[in-house]
Amino acid sequence: MKYIASCSFGKDSLAMILTIIEHGLPLDEVVFYDTGMEFQALYNVRDAVLPLLRKNGIRYIELHPDRPFLYDMLERPVKGRERRGYGWCGGLCRWGTTCKLKALDRYAESIGAKVYVGIAADEHDRLKKERKPYKIFPLASYKLTEAACLELCYAAGYFWEEDGGAGVVRLYDILDRVSCWCCCNKNLKELRNIRKYLPLYWEKLKDLQRQLERPMKGFYKGQPRGVFELGERFMKEEAEHEKAQEIPAPGQALDV
Repeated sequence: MKYIASCSFGKDSLAMILTIIEHGLPLDEVVFYDTGMEFQALYNVRDAVLPLLRKNGIRYIELHPDRPFLYDMLERPVKGRERRGYGWCGGLCRWGTTCKLKALDRYAESIGAKVYVGIAADEHDRLKKERKPYKIFPLASYKLTEAACLELCYAAGYFWEEDGGAGVVRLYDILDRVSCWCCCNKNLKELRNIRKYLPLYWEKLKDLQRQLERPMKGFYKGQPRGVFELGERFMKEEAEHEKAQEIPAPGQALDV
């Protein structure tokens, strides 16, 4: 029986790998599905982990989409639609996630493997969902929460440091989840931080929005919430914040 671990090289799946090695659990392969749309920091962490895998005799396997991500997003003919491409991935249309999970399951089933999956102990809803019988959840078994996973990875020297052109930032300081940089499931806090701390990625999001009809965050009260509309909103918020900082508190002396 082969044992493989599905690893995105985010905090939870990496903590799972470190835990498996620490406790001497059987592990033959680590499998990474590369969308081609990950933050550079994630690829850097992957590359830093590869020597650890080799040291422990663990084979590294990399899977890829059948077609480039951007082709499916922007160009692929879709039955029943005039426009091409699936559009933004996320929400009710998680086409990229579906492709990833199918590819990982197909690979595992082709070799008859048991699969370790990095779902943290406090992700109760995900753990309750029906899972295929060959999947194992070591983080839940060892009661490792999401916060504990991040601490474990930091202690091991993995920080997800990204240089977006405005300086180096740790991704988990500004994002709740280090998913694909173009995932439309990112919340407003995350998007606000990408614009502020990772402007090069914000420019990439703007480039995608120019090519897509649907706004990235859909509509609210009939108004679009695309990348450009959100950018204007964030700029307005920043201006209001700066103005508020300039107003002296009651009783505070003015500079003259």
